[in-house]
Amino acid sequence: MQAYTIAQKKFPDTASTNGIGNSFRHALWCCFIMMYCCKVSSPKKALEFCKRITDLHEELFPNKPLETKMDLHNNTIGMDYFMEMLQGVHRQFFEKSFFIKGLEKKMKEAKVLKNQDDDFKGFLVYLDEK
Repeated sequence: MQAYTIAQKKFPDTASTNGIGNSFRHALWCCFIMMYCCKVSSPKKALEFCKRITDLHEELFPNKPLETKMDLHNNTIGMDYFMEMLQGVHRQFFEKSFFIKGLEKKMKEAKVLKNQDDDFKGFLVYLDEK
């Protein structure tokens, strides 16, 4: 819920759609899950749990195939970003603000996902809703 609230404030027009705010929200959501889980468990277990729970979310609340691809991709970006940051910050000292600034930077290079074959590894993706 925190990721949604933050995304809604920063990107009121696209946080609830398939636009760029949605990509930010999904990645931030995964960073938050990882952050909280790492405070009580290992990073490896936190990553496994985060992947399982976010994949399950997409399964329980299905979208159109391209929307699902986008959501799963952005979830992975969030998990990967957390693991990258883990190298420089002890897992007990993470704060939400650490992720927000970094993901905002990643948004500047986000790509428009147009079909199932698109592969934008390392980049946030969103659907062009024009």
